[in-house]
Amino acid sequence: MSNLQNIRIAARDKAPASRAVTLEPAADNTAPLRVGLVQINNSFSGQNYLPYSAGLLQAYAAKNARHPERYDFGMPIYSRIPVAQAVEALRDADVVGFSTYVWNIRISLEIARRLKALKPEVLIVFGGPQVPDRSEAFLREHRFIDLAVHGEGESVFLSILENFPSRSFEQVPSISFVRADASFQLNPRAERLHDISVIPSPYLSGIFDPLMAANPHEKWLILWETNRGCPFKCTFCDWGSAIAAKVSQFDEERLLREVDWFAGNKVEFIFCCDANYGMLKRDYDITKYVADVKQRLGYPRALSVQNTKNGTDRAYKVQKLLSDAGLNKGVAIALQSVDAATLEAIKRENISTESFQELQRRFTRDRVETYSDLILGLPGETYDSFADGVAQVIDNGQHNRIQFNNLSILPNAEMGDPAYQKKYGMVTVQTKIINIHGSLKETAEEEIYEVQDLVVATASMPHEDWARTRAFSWMTAFLHFDKVMQIPLVLVRDLSDISYREIVEAFLGERAERYPVLADIKRFFIDKARDIQAGGAEYCHSAQWLDIFWPADEYVLIKLCVEGKLDRFYAEAESLLTELTEAHSAALPRELLHEAVRLNRQLIKLPFQRDDIEVETSHNIWEYYRAVLVGDRIPLEDRACVNRIRRSQAVYETWTDWYREVIWYGNKKGAYLYGNDAAERELAGHY
Repeated sequence: MSNLQNIRIAARDKAPASRAVTLEPAADNTAPLRVGLVQINNSFSGQNYLPYSAGLLQAYAAKNARHPERYDFGMPIYSRIPVAQAVEALRDADVVGFSTYVWNIRISLEIARRLKALKPEVLIVFGGPQVPDRSEAFLREHRFIDLAVHGEGESVFLSILENFPSRSFEQVPSISFVRADASFQLNPRAERLHDISVIPSPYLSGIFDPLMAANPHEKWLILWETNRGCPFKCTFCDWGSAIAAKVSQFDEERLLREVDWFAGNKVEFIFCCDANYGMLKRDYDITKYVADVKQRLGYPRALSVQNTKNGTDRAYKVQKLLSDAGLNKGVAIALQSVDAATLEAIKRENISTESFQELQRRFTRDRVETYSDLILGLPGETYDSFADGVAQVIDNGQHNRIQFNNLSILPNAEMGDPAYQKKYGMVTVQTKIINIHGSLKETAEEEIYEVQDLVVATASMPHEDWARTRAFSWMTAFLHFDKVMQIPLVLVRDLSDISYREIVEAFLGERAERYPVLADIKRFFIDKARDIQAGGAEYCHSAQWLDIFWPADEYVLIKLCVEGKLDRFYAEAESLLTELTEAHSAALPRELLHEAVRLNRQLIKLPFQRDDIEVETSHNIWEYYRAVLVGDRIPLEDRACVNRIRRSQAVYETWTDWYREVIWYGNKKGAYLYGNDAAERELAGHY
């Protein structure tokens, strides 16, 4: 998941463990124990999350320690700063806890290594999902780590603190370490705490007040839990496969007070860390409260959630409410795959594909914009099953966006097991983690880049097929979801027996080789796919175009426009589609196709266009196309129509404005055409 499949934080795998552990007595006259906490999140468009995991550890210790006054917590490190600066901030600490995940593990390791070299007596503790369950090799490689915490961590970390004076950790559950004699020890796991409401809220308990006061320039983002646990066991995910268990809930009164706190602190963006928001009956009431607070106070402005995997009706009502309140930035319908064999291989077969498809139809009917996720390279998936699945998702009404995510391996997901990877012939390559529309400046410090293990081939999708599938995904995004050719594609599909798969493949097949611009696009996509397989970046960097990383399809669109090749592209695309329809003996008049292509071309938002124009068509093409998008069916009528395009309502005076406001901000909702003003500012990486 790409990343970011959406953000999962270390905290969600941290619920209190059983307190039935043996602790060394802590004397009242013991000198204060100085505790440092590190939870480094990427910056997203210059904004940072409050370090929720670190806040939970501190809040739990403050409430449950035998002598809470004994512990002196320093200011947590929450963003990527120079390693030397981080070490200096931590040098007085006796114990330092690191909350780690894929986006911060390497810089965390470097900070810990240098800190240990400077101060050998400091106790270094690593926790979070990036600490492997099979930890012996990890600890032997990084001998500066004293203790590794596995799974839920609040009470385990407190047990470590309480045992610190004796440095005896033999009885502390859920940890592993290498002893002084070089032997390895893995202590038994503590039982999960079922009543997570005993964990104080770091927001309401004032844990973050000093941090916020010390950083008045920050525009904070929020990580929010309403429950913990996931009953599903998807093998690519360390959410359910790590803790698959009953969902535990924070009490509702606490959650409503947290919403008040968010609004009072003028927080704009909340990322809800629940694995299945909308699963519980109370989720609608919580959402309603957030919507009411926004209406009354203006904050929060966005609440991003991960939909429940099943439960169509409740999921629909919650997402409809989020949409109506302007709290969501597009409803996510995370299919991952629609192939039965693949769903079985990733243990997702108990999640109803029909439920997702029904949600799509209902949202389309009610004019609620959605986007879907599909993961490229899942076990059991083939090129054919993936391409057919894409066509199926579009046929079911997804015309805004399919986000095609590359599959990456998380260490504690079932897919992280070498035996699982061998079973499905999974081939991985290590690549730098880069956020969509992000910058390396946001993800690197002192040339310390975070990396991921990306799947670039499987037994069912060999290297060549993976590259083909990746190119197919980009071409689909370019033609359909970037709206470059969506109007003629919808007409061809709706008025003939030619599938969306066949249409896209025509732009990647032999026919395309006869057209210079189309051939260049095809080669670019294939070459970029092979570059990723060789360890290259997932996205395309441009120093000239905002100095950020673009998805390959958007990069091609910008390139066509900047180089003045857009009209040549449309001429070639029309010729290719004409060939395709004639080869299928499709009853689609050539003039009708020409008018659809011309209308699409005139509707594309471009810079420096200030004057309104009128485009005449011999049929009601625009009405017909718009009806298809919302799931209606109207007849295509042979009557003259005048389509007025109000370019003056959205003028982009510079290329820079256009890159940012149309291509970047319009991404999720596909707001690339005049008449669609739904583009919203998106935080880099928050797809």
